[in-house]
Amino acid sequence: MELPGSADGDAEGLDPGFRLGFVPGVTPAKWARVWRDRHRDVPLLLVQVEAADAEHELLAGRLDAVLLRPPVDRDLLHAIVLYEEESVVVVSRDHVLAALDDDEVVDGTDLADEVLLRPADDVVPWAGTPGAQAGAPAAPGRAPREVPPTTGDAIALVAAGVGVTVVPRSLARLHHRRDVTARALADAPTSPVALAWSIERADDRTEDLVGIVRGRTVNSSRGRPQPAPASPKQPAAERRAARGTGKRGAKPQGRAGRRRR
Repeated sequence: MELPGSADGDAEGLDPGFRLGFVPGVTPAKWARVWRDRHRDVPLLLVQVEAADAEHELLAGRLDAVLLRPPVDRDLLHAIVLYEEESVVVVSRDHVLAALDDDEVVDGTDLADEVLLRPADDVVPWAGTPGAQAGAPAAPGRAPREVPPTTGDAIALVAAGVGVTVVPRSLARLHHRRDVTARALADAPTSPVALAWSIERADDRTEDLVGIVRGRTVNSSRGRPQPAPASPKQPAAERRAARGTGKRGAKPQGRAGRRRR
């Protein structure tokens, strides 16, 4: 899905702009504002893509860069992690854990007897999954009879009382329903969000976007011409000659003789 104002300008000979993809739950707005302030002549086209399609769309050339959740194929893509997202457990409104205050944290052991719905597009890097860190905890709870195809489907099953699910907080907000609620989950893996682009791509626009997401200011010295080095100091002898200094030890000219008393 392309956002408003993202029509391709090739047909009219216009600059097609820079196509930045983003997966559900990721919000590119703050970086888009900076881009538009700095590059008023280059449209930034925001294109929402499904998480499973993000790498494919990038490698197919339909995107110039994409905000996604790792892992990525490092043989084909560059990626820089921008932030780590907190994981939350989503439960139905009539679940016992829903009675906790909003700022209370659920312990993983509290989910030991729960059916944990892990959708096919699950992005939480539990132990044994691609991108999991060394020492990552194993997913708590019991496996369901069937794997929900999407996170949205998993949350719909949570609302029906089938089980619970663990997702990044942004996805819990994206799929919010009145009949479910979310609480922070202690010791759960965080979910990184990264900017990725093809290793074959090296251009000023991509470098500018990398600078923006890394927080470089418009006055950053990266890629800017460096000031010329200061001229070397002139040798002392040449400085004296330039000032017209006479022979060493010469006395200044003054009035001859002494004043009579």
